[in-house]
Amino acid sequence: MQTVLDHIGGTPLVRLEHIGRDLPVPVLVKCEHMNPGGSIKDRIALAIVDDAERSGRLQPGMTLIEATAGNTGVGLALVAATRGYRLVCVMPEKMSADKRDALRAMGARVVITPNAPPSSPDNFQNVARRMAQEHGWFLTDQFENPANVRAHEEGTAQELLDQVDGPIGAFVSGAGTGGTITGVGRRLKAADPRTQIVLADPVGSGLAGWVETGELGPDGPYEVEGIGASKVPGNLDRAVTDSAERVTDEESFAMVRRLVREEGLYVGGSAGANLVAALRVAARGDLPGPVITVMCDSWDRYRAKPWMQSWEET
Repeated sequence: MQTVLDHIGGTPLVRLEHIGRDLPVPVLVKCEHMNPGGSIKDRIALAIVDDAERSGRLQPGMTLIEATAGNTGVGLALVAATRGYRLVCVMPEKMSADKRDALRAMGARVVITPNAPPSSPDNFQNVARRMAQEHGWFLTDQFENPANVRAHEEGTAQELLDQVDGPIGAFVSGAGTGGTITGVGRRLKAADPRTQIVLADPVGSGLAGWVETGELGPDGPYEVEGIGASKVPGNLDRAVTDSAERVTDEESFAMVRRLVREEGLYVGGSAGANLVAALRVAARGDLPGPVITVMCDSWDRYRAKPWMQSWEET
């Protein structure tokens, strides 16, 4: 008998019928918002727990703790519910109230931190690491855990290769932990070195500059959640990434509205950023196959955000 965890992955790959239909190559989107927990992070939550159980680092009845923008927390809550673990999620205050409410409803303890830089002891990752040490909890550590990258290299990327008949021109993705773009990028390039791997980065994040020059770009505020950083995550491999596209909040949120109303894809802000960048890549017309990007999560966790609330007024 299967559990809900057996239905993580195997998500559809959909060709956009309206947005970008006149571009030189097709744009395909991997519908990760259709995972049981509503995001691509279900994959890494399961992979990290499975890996820790196999190694003996995670024992029955222990408490999991993670620094999360919300989606990995939801994925871990699914795993914790089925495997009998307790869960603590540490989140920066900029993340949506919808995510906090969802995690609490799923039984997680939610700790909110200031929007502090990586050097601050109040930064959400530093708080999670400190609480794990103080209480003897298991830090799932999505930003550094290699099981994150393997989940995408062995799972997400292999699915794409199975779903696409012929070469893949480019894969475009934002980076929060770096697991998706690194894992998928490694596998796709191993299959066909012509495949371009492109970072979609919010304006205000420093990762685009790092991809281009090896130095982090200027750090500034932005509203898109779950992607971008002012510190390079351990799971992000610069050698895999060919280029970067910078995307503003306004572009991202406008594209989410188009995805909802023109394609019937009920997704969040990072999906909009990914698609803006993917359309730019596809418009170049110098690729041997389609451009693929990721619909990272579902819109339900952003309904209280002003950018989505404004849709009701027009």
